[in-house]
Amino acid sequence: MSITTHHQAYTTAGGSASPEELRRRLVQLLDEHVTEERLTAHDEGETYDVELFRALAKAGFVQLESTIGGAKARHRSQTMVLEELGARATSMGVSFVVQYMGVELLHSFGSPDQQERFLAPLFAGDAKMSFALSEPAGGTDVARAMTTRAVERPDGSFLINGAKKWIGGASDADYLIVLARTSDISRSSIDGITMFIVPRDTPGIETTPIDTMGIRALEQCDITFTDVRVPADLVLGDVDKGFRHVLGTLNGERLNGAAVALGIARGALDYAVGYVKERNAFGRPIGAFQALQHKLVDCSVKVESARLLLEKAATTSDDHAGADETLSAMAKLAAADAATTATDVGMRAMGGWGFLRQLPMQRYFRDARLYTFAPLTDDMIRNYIGEQHLGLPRSY
Repeated sequence: MSITTHHQAYTTAGGSASPEELRRRLVQLLDEHVTEERLTAHDEGETYDVELFRALAKAGFVQLESTIGGAKARHRSQTMVLEELGARATSMGVSFVVQYMGVELLHSFGSPDQQERFLAPLFAGDAKMSFALSEPAGGTDVARAMTTRAVERPDGSFLINGAKKWIGGASDADYLIVLARTSDISRSSIDGITMFIVPRDTPGIETTPIDTMGIRALEQCDITFTDVRVPADLVLGDVDKGFRHVLGTLNGERLNGAAVALGIARGALDYAVGYVKERNAFGRPIGAFQALQHKLVDCSVKVESARLLLEKAATTSDDHAGADETLSAMAKLAAADAATTATDVGMRAMGGWGFLRQLPMQRYFRDARLYTFAPLTDDMIRNYIGEQHLGLPRSY
């Protein structure tokens, strides 16, 4: 069966649907599956909502294809899905950022056999993947810091040894996309790194959970690789060019991270506004107090500004291949700011009720902090914008 046939078999959310139609279908699905009690249970238990993932995948939201006026709208569609998940089921939204990156890498660099083997079960909700790049000694400068190595054997297979850190969903993933150094650094640190598709049950892989304050329904893991053998047919893309392959997906990752952060901001703001309309003090709703109103208005301005910037960046990326990627960087920076501000204001507006673990505000507050440093720190994004958009000297 060709991968095209798989696309036809597993598409139920895409086809010629607009992002607006996809949003309507997604909201309906989330209304059926997501409750505050369920979110709290997975957050407190630090468990992944496999049932929700399967429902979303079977409805076509992993494979996502969409058109607007006959033009492909991949980035607009993905950011729409991720904004809704950010607002309604944040950990699942973060998981979907990873799944979308895996789909993009397999579509762009996977062989027909690799696409056949790994995309179809992912689209059907029967498998999920994890992306293993960051290492204990480096995240932002991971190429230079990378110590995980893959050594080619006489039969063409590779032996991987090393460690990865902060790898979301690795413990229960069905396969990992792993980057490892295959050649010593010469001209550039980003050369000499190769991508591998590694089934999670391959001997020599050990995962250890990391206890984090946020995104607790998607387990973050340390991974160690000890003589992990990977056959030659599971090299993804070209040997020694894996990091350059990944660089081509970073625009989409920034857009998608921005979308989840925007969803967090929107969800927190909506909840805070609902609370201040109902909570009374001194004989009237606290939402009538000007000081509180102004803070919430400022949050609303940040949310809408981030949304417009994200829509512009996603549209530009869909319509113009190789477009200026500083728009996506700006969108991610604006959305992260909206998320941290809205959750902080929401916590203050709710007082002690914001601290209550059975209510979502404290979860929004914790989860929002991820996007101040992932997938890139805010200050590194500012460095990038300063150099690429303003033409300032490189600062790092």
